[in-house]
Amino acid sequence: MSLSAPFADRFGGSAATGEPAGRPRLRIVPARHPWRTVGTVAALLVVVACIQSTLTNPRWGWDVFAQWFFAEPILVGLGRTLLLTALGTALGFACGTLLALARVSGPPVVSAVAFAYVWLFRSIPLIVLLLILNNLGYLYETVRLGVPYTDITFASWSTTQLVTPFAAAIIGLTLNQAAYSAEIIRGGILSVDQGQTEAASALGLPRTHQARRIVLPQAMRSILPAAFNEIIGLAKGTSQVYIIALPELFYTVQVIYRRNLEVIPLLMVATVWYLVILTVLSLVQRSVERHYARGALRNPPPSVFSKLFGARAANERSLAPLRVDPSSAGAAVEIRNVSKRFGELAVLKDVSLSLPPGSVTAILGPSGSGKSTLLRTINHLERVDAGLVAVDGELIGYRRDGDTLYELQERDILKRRADVGMVFQSFNLFPHMTALENVAEAPVATGRSSRAEAQAFGRELLARVGLSDKAGSYPRQLSGGQQQRVAIARALALRPKVLLFDEPTSALDPELVGEVLDVIRELARTGTTLVVVTHEIGFARQVADRVVFMEAGEVLESGSPAEVLGVPKHPRTGAFLAKVL
Repeated sequence: MSLSAPFADRFGGSAATGEPAGRPRLRIVPARHPWRTVGTVAALLVVVACIQSTLTNPRWGWDVFAQWFFAEPILVGLGRTLLLTALGTALGFACGTLLALARVSGPPVVSAVAFAYVWLFRSIPLIVLLLILNNLGYLYETVRLGVPYTDITFASWSTTQLVTPFAAAIIGLTLNQAAYSAEIIRGGILSVDQGQTEAASALGLPRTHQARRIVLPQAMRSILPAAFNEIIGLAKGTSQVYIIALPELFYTVQVIYRRNLEVIPLLMVATVWYLVILTVLSLVQRSVERHYARGALRNPPPSVFSKLFGARAANERSLAPLRVDPSSAGAAVEIRNVSKRFGELAVLKDVSLSLPPGSVTAILGPSGSGKSTLLRTINHLERVDAGLVAVDGELIGYRRDGDTLYELQERDILKRRADVGMVFQSFNLFPHMTALENVAEAPVATGRSSRAEAQAFGRELLARVGLSDKAGSYPRQLSGGQQQRVAIARALALRPKVLLFDEPTSALDPELVGEVLDVIRELARTGTTLVVVTHEIGFARQVADRVVFMEAGEVLESGSPAEVLGVPKHPRTGAFLAKVL
């Protein structure tokens, strides 16, 4: 584009090229904000005036402050405050974690007990709780260890000797902190998308591993700000133990100023020490939050450590991945008379299919026809109401005894489920892990590979899907197509016999669909049994050995692509294809 002559003359440019014609370039002057300057100056004046007034007023007693700031009684009280804070935090959040897990995953009675605990101890003021515990000997003279409701006693102690003021303070702070931290942790757990736990279950990760490595690291992003608020509140709340005459920092300060009547200087001693404690906690909070923010930003600012170790990371990224074909023999899938209801809605109605090993099956149908539910029954992410699903002749979620199916324990289901990989519609990558960590996590957690072997194989798989240069990238730094390819590599890491795809391209832009379908086409040549829920008719025609059409929870038609897509027998199949082709 070029400027017209009048405009070029007016703005100092050439009409032909738009470049300056012997004149200096126009200088850009940023907009001025005089009121911001006024506000900044006023704020600085207020700060300076406060500091000057505080430092020059002799009634603040800075000489007395200096005398007592590092005095031995003050430091002893400070140490006890730090000890109470540390023990209250550790024990309170440990108990709070158990309470939170009981509320979100426990049986109804366990969940109700946890709720009752939270309700009770959030209702009782801390100072009242401390007084009750300190006078527990009035209610119960002895504490005994024995068989309940009998006279059998193994040991007994005097309550007054057992529950000292220090013990009462620790117990009270722990009970109080556990109630509040339980709700903070529960909120963090509920903030983690359900797809994350489904992906972890589909990979066969044990429940404890799911909680420790998948759920809690992501929940920490929500937990940390509120948790550190509670810790800071606890550090200041330790001052309430003065009510039971425990000489922590504030109680020590009170004792001293009652003797020398220097109230303000001694209160400033306590105030400054609390400022120091809370400043350190704030710095720790920032560091911990940064640790758990991995993968949260697409382009996070570099940290000091990333600058120091940047050269080493670059060398690691330059390693050429091995390219070994990890294909494995597929397994036969038998679906027999499977039915599933959600309340009054019948999602699957007596569905039966036999998928031979190494086959590629495309499942088509309108939305709500039960395609994804059928797929999820194969790896037992959805429990069936009737019928059975077998992979290589073995049931995944049940043990058969005659005509009765007994559901297995979760750990047994997870072991069997690892043979059936799954790629989700919305990827469900673990956002706090890099692409390589996503791929290598399941083989290590299930004990199928050492960490070194899993990482080496993970690099091979990422190379196979064309992402060898993205091993150190977090999901948020990848495009949709790249994320889906990482999800495919993750599913392949366990060398599954069957691989399930739940509409693998529906969440992608049209330009990214091709790259994912190319990867699935390559997988179709490896001998792994593939079951793909898809709307890509062209892909089903080219790659699938068998096409299944479903509607309203039933299989209306099944056969080769030429039969189902070329000459459909059921009128509903023909009507559907007429709309999508």
